[in-house]
This record gives sequence, structure tokens and C-alpha cells, in this order.
Amino acid sequence: MPGENLTRDEARERAALLSVDGYEVSLDLRSAVGEETGDGPRTFRSVTTIRFRCNEPGASTFADLIAPSVTSVSLNGRDLDPGEVFDGSRVLLEDLAAENELVVDARCAYSRTGEGMHRFVDPEDGEVYLYTQYEPADSRRVFANFEQPDLKAPFRFEVRAPEGWTVWSNGVGEQTDGVWRFAETKAISTYITCVVAGPYHYVTDSYSRTFPDGTTLEIPLGALCRKGLAPYFDSDDVFLVTKQGLDFFHDHVDYPYPFGKYDQAFVPEYNLGAMENPGLVTFREEFIFRGKVTKASYEGRANVILHEMAHMWFGDLVTMEWWDDLWLKESFADFMGAFALVGATRFQDGWITFANRRKAWAYRADQLPSTHPITADIRDLQDAKLNFDGITYAKGASVLKQLVAYVGQDAFLEGARRYFKRHAYGNTRLGDLLSVLEETSGRDMGGWARSWLQTAGVNSLTPQVLLDAEGRVDELAVLQEAAESHPELRPHRVAVGLYRGTSEGSLERYARAEVDVDGARTVVGELAGVEAPELVLVNDDDLTYCKIRFDETSLAALREHLGAMTDPLARALCWSALWNMTRDALLPAREFVEIVLRFAGRESDIGVLQMLHAWANSSLVHYVAPGWRETGGRLLAEGALRELRSAEPGSEHQLAWARFFATVASAPEDLRLLRGLLEGTEKVDGLEVDQELRWAFLEPLAAHGAADESVLAAELARDDTASGKRHQVRCLAARPSQAVKAQAWAQVVESDALSNALVEATIAGFTQASQRELLAPYAERYFAVIERVWAERSIQIGMDVVRGLFPSLQDSPGTLEATDAWLAAHEGAAPALRRLVLEARDDLARALRAQALAND
Repeated sequence: MPGENLTRDEARERAALLSVDGYEVSLDLRSAVGEETGDGPRTFRSVTTIRFRCNEPGASTFADLIAPSVTSVSLNGRDLDPGEVFDGSRVLLEDLAAENELVVDARCAYSRTGEGMHRFVDPEDGEVYLYTQYEPADSRRVFANFEQPDLKAPFRFEVRAPEGWTVWSNGVGEQTDGVWRFAETKAISTYITCVVAGPYHYVTDSYSRTFPDGTTLEIPLGALCRKGLAPYFDSDDVFLVTKQGLDFFHDHVDYPYPFGKYDQAFVPEYNLGAMENPGLVTFREEFIFRGKVTKASYEGRANVILHEMAHMWFGDLVTMEWWDDLWLKESFADFMGAFALVGATRFQDGWITFANRRKAWAYRADQLPSTHPITADIRDLQDAKLNFDGITYAKGASVLKQLVAYVGQDAFLEGARRYFKRHAYGNTRLGDLLSVLEETSGRDMGGWARSWLQTAGVNSLTPQVLLDAEGRVDELAVLQEAAESHPELRPHRVAVGLYRGTSEGSLERYARAEVDVDGARTVVGELAGVEAPELVLVNDDDLTYCKIRFDETSLAALREHLGAMTDPLARALCWSALWNMTRDALLPAREFVEIVLRFAGRESDIGVLQMLHAWANSSLVHYVAPGWRETGGRLLAEGALRELRSAEPGSEHQLAWARFFATVASAPEDLRLLRGLLEGTEKVDGLEVDQELRWAFLEPLAAHGAADESVLAAELARDDTASGKRHQVRCLAARPSQAVKAQAWAQVVESDALSNALVEATIAGFTQASQRELLAPYAERYFAVIERVWAERSIQIGMDVVRGLFPSLQDSPGTLEATDAWLAAHEGAAPALRRLVLEARDDLARALRAQALAND
């Protein structure tokens, strides 16, 4: 629709003109139940009253609303013609008074894409579940509003729902005469309002905190999920982490939780990990584990709980003015989530996960052609949607971790405390944060901000060791490099660790020095004269954000002794560095796979191990020489099976190796073993093949033609649930048949009948690495349809299709040329669409460079 993609300039003009005093939103959701009609979208009634002031009486502006129809519009008692003032995404408002009241009565559409008011029908029992998801700008799909983060206001919601349902919103609710009425919120942005409604399973608890002045804060806690997931819902652990987090944040931010209650809803078909709606945080329901998972999964859930909790202050209480400064909430929440995880919960190795997993996301994003400064240039809402990326989250969090080291933890936290008190319920920019940090630290933040927040790209740090005649270190220096596209050399505070073997066979650190790296070459004077190291680890302890490189001596030591490193963080950093070298075509992918095969079995940290599995599989699919893929797959399957059989029975390591074995299994004997494990004719001591593991074993069987539609139908009958349906759809699309691929393509590209979750499952099944030849015809079709798909579908589904169906498995120069030809012929395409294609092109070019190295 014209105007649906709100621009920054439009938002600035509207913010300068208006001040919003409050919203009253009335939703009638009784239409959510009942038979499907099939004639147009299912809709609900939405009546919104907005009271707002205008600084220039007589001026014009617009309200945002995306709806199939509008019944009536009233401005200051004047009835406006909906046909004249509503264009499908905006309501034109002319001749404003100093004080205004707008009433919009609309029919809004339930969503199947996870945007706006999502409606989900549980196949297990036919129950309907609703929830809203708005970030960055989808509340306008549910009620009329001024959809931008800096026009904050209090909200009052009332909801009519089917009999027997419960309804939740940001404030405390009460039901009278069939209507749920909710307490008025504090002044918050439109995108963090929320409604959840349905026959959800609901569990309650409470949190109490007494402050030094004797005042007590009582916070009602709630957690909810679909009834079908109730048997698996470990709400006690959710509440434990929640209470630990609330204690941690109250200890450190000196601003009591400001939003009353604290509900957490685990909802189906969710596009994100979670969303920080104050008083009603929403999560993807996959955080409720139906089968056995490793500690890494529980740690991941706890991290997300704490990330969203950090938003209650960083984002909800104080919000960025426009999406340029999205980092002011997401980078902080990502950092504070890990900070709280280690400081308050049982997950004491959270910084290892951060270094290994979160930073990998950042390093990839920061080397794409679409990389951007942490403080980005966000021209419009499509830009904003795509900037929920590894830069805004993980690089920003990494930089904040450095900032804490730069200004000191006490100064950083005192700055945060002043920031909250000074800007509570308001909106901020970069300068507002920097000013309080300058106050508390006494440091000039301008230079730091220019280097780290306002430039893009990642630096590489490499040790240079010169030895004297006696074999001691004569001089050790750190060399800093930058990419040609982003040549900025930055100041880094790093720890340089020296390692060597011990008589017990381990590889341990014997010397360490911290130094400020600045410029192309920095000498570490403190290490002169020490015994020669076998391994030099720059950025030991992970103090800065950089790619670690190795000198030849260090690299040789890792090839032979990586598994002997006793420090788990140092080991994780070395693994991460080797992976970056593989992606950068500095280390042959075959060699990376061989190092994984040699040492992954000795990895104690389960999260690192699972990351190694993912990296090894990516190496096999994208980076090794094509002629070695079959050999590499066989070696990985043999290695995975060997580790599976030797792992401690019933251990999480055994489970991780079982899942990895299924990922790489392709030989007939491997597929027979998987089938035998499913049928009970084969057994691995201690391995419980629960329902989730059954689906993990079925996908490779389906992909290699060893499980047909009848087998998958029988498995769905065994697991006739929403989760089972997603797994079945993925496995169905994985089958090696031209007809299957044509059907999956049509379901995703030519139809909008599938929900977001089933689109995701279909794409995942369609793109099987073992089916390159079968998928080859779809490369040309991809480039023919993506502009139409982008124009016709919601941005979420458009992103899923453009990313998921890019022909990355057709890894040849011809595909690269076809991509370049599309980009050249579509210079006028939507910038967000071009960005997605450019990113996919870059991944493909990187894969071809790695394959070329492997062939040398």
C-alpha cells in the first residue's frame, strides 16, 4: 500500500507536530472461533480512541492503520468519509485543532504470518490461540495509531473474547460482563503493547523485593502456554530464572521494575525468539522442550528471559527515538542478558557461549556488503526490519562488553542508573547515553563512539613473535588489519596469552599481558624475555571484538594440540578463530573438518560442541572442494557414530552426537541404523529416542528416499500436535522427488495459504544439500519470482522466501553471474530486497573462494 513503509523524515515531521495523551483500544475477538468461511480474511472489530495535541492548529497529518476496511472515522466530532481518508495503510487527518480526539472503527485481519494479531488453530484439539507481535511497526494491523517509537502514550485496552477464554495485556486485567478491561499502562511505544487471548494454560508465582529504604515491591508472576504443551512446561525453572534476574537488575540499576505484573507467554508460530512487551513478554513456544535437550538449550532460554527483562529498562522505560539507535535497546539487552546470566544464574559459562555463538553471528554480519555501523542509517521501516541483525545485537553487545572494560564496571552501571532516572518514559539518542558515561567515567566518549559505534567492519589481530638466540621472546607485537571496504583501525584493549605444553600433556597459559592495541602494530613490551610460546592467543579472555589470527607456530600447535587446551574459554576462542579462517579462505575447509574430527570428542562445553557440529556441517555443505564432499560426509558420519557409541550413556554429549550423526548420515548402513533406532531393532546404550529425536532421525531418511509419505503420516498420527505437523511438513518437503519439490515450491511461492511456521518448515525441507541436481532448475525460477513475492507478501514471509530459497546449493560461477545479472537489472527494486540478495550473493562468493582454496 502507498505509505505503508513509513520513512524517518515522515516520523520526524509527525513527532514535531504531535504529542499523544492516551489511547483507548477496544477489540472484539469473538470472531476468532467458528468455521472457516474461505471468502476473504477473517476479521475482528477494532475501535480506537486517540487523544492528542497538535503544535500547529490547522495542520494535517495521518494515523497508521493496515486493515481490510474501515467502518467509520471521527475527528473532533466530525464524521469523515472512510473512502476518502483511508487508503489501506493511513488515515488522513486534516485541519487539526490544538487538542484532538480521533475515533476509528475498523475491521482488522487476523494474521497467519506472525505479524499483528496472529491466529493459530491447534491441530491437536481444535482450540484457537491468539497473540500479537508488533516490532517494528505491526500494531497498526490491530488498532489505529501513530506507529513510531517516540510518540509514547498511556494505553487502555478492553477486549471481548469467546466464552471460556482468558485475555492478557500489558496491565492487570479484570473480566466483567464478558469484557476484559486492563489497567492503564505507563507511557510506552505502540510496538510494545500486547494482547494474548485463548484457552492458555496459566501458572502463577510472585516476586518480592525489599529495598534499603524499607519499601517493598511485589510483582505478580505468570507463565502461559498452549494446553497441549502443559505436560512439558517446566514453569518452575522459568520462574527461578525470572526471580534471579529481577534480583540482579534491582541490585544493579537502582530503578524498581516499573510495569506492575510480569507475565511470560510462550506462543505458537512465533517469528522471533521473544519480545519485550512490558508486563507481558512473549516467547516462541519452542523454548518449552518436548524432549530431552542439552544444558545449552536451558542456558539459551535463560539468556533470552534475561535479555527481555533487560529491555524493561533498556527499551521500554527508555526508548530510542528512531530505529537508527535501535542498538540503545538491543545491544544493551544482549550484553545485559549475558551479564545477568553469569552474575545471577547457574549458567556460569555464559561468556563462553557469548564468545563462541553470539560473536560468530556478529562476525558474519559485519563482513557482509550490508554491514553498517552499530548506530545505523535507517531510512524507513523496511530498513528497520532488516537491522534486527548480528550488528545491532551481537556486535553491539560485544562493543558494550569492551566499553565496560574501558570505563570500568562501576562507572558503566552508574551511567545506566543516571540514564534511567533522567530519561524515564522518554526517548533518547546516542548522545544522551554518552553524556552520562562521560559524567561517571571522566573519559571522553566521542573518540570511542566514532571508532566503535559509527564505523563498520571487523579488524583482525595477528601475533608477531621474534625470538632471540636463546629461544626467548625478543619482541612480541600485535598486528592489526582492516578490510579494504572498511579500513578503520580501532583501539583495542586486549589480553595476550602465551601457552605451552605441560608434562601432563595439556596446553596451558604461562604468561599473560594486557595492552592497548592502537594502529597497525603494537609491541607488547611486558612479554619480552619470556620463554618462547607454542601458541600465542591475542584477545585471550575475549576482551575485544576482533577476528583472531595465528602465526604459523601457533597454528601448528592447534593442529596437534587444540584438544589439550584446559581453559574452556581459550579453547572456544581458538575454535572460533579457526572457523573464521575457514570462512575467509585462509584455512582449507577440509582441514577444519579434520581438526573437528580429531578434537571435538574432547570438548567439555556442550554449547561449543554443538556449535562445532554446525560449523563442520556448514564446511561440508558450502566450503570443502566439491570432489571431497562425499568423502568428508562419510568421515563425519563415521566420527559422529564413533563418538555416539563412546559417549557416556544418557549424557547430553551422547544426545548431541546422535543429532549430529542424523545430520550427516547418508550411507545405506547409516540410514539402516537410524531406521533401526526408530523401530527398536537397534540400540545405543543410554540413548532415549524420544519424539523430538524420532523426527530428527526421520528427516535424513525422508531426504534419502528411505521414508515415504505413509511413514511420515504414521509418525504424525503418533505425534498429532502442532510440533508434529511442522516436523512432518519439513520431512515431506525433504523427499527426493521432482513432484515433491514442485509442490513445495508452489506452496511457498505461488500461494499464501501456509502459516509462517509452515512456510519456514517447507523451505527447510526443500533445501536439502544432498539434492543439488534436483534443485538446479529452481535457480532460474528464483530470480524470476522474488520481486513479485516481495511486493505481494508480508515483509516477514518475503524475507523467509528470499533468504531461504536463494540457490546457494548451486554453488558455481554461473549462479554468481545470475545473481549479478538480477542485481544489475533491478537497481530500482526495493532496497531491503536488494540487501537480502546482496547478502546471499556474498555468502555464495565466500563459498566459492573457500572451495578454490580447498582445490589448490
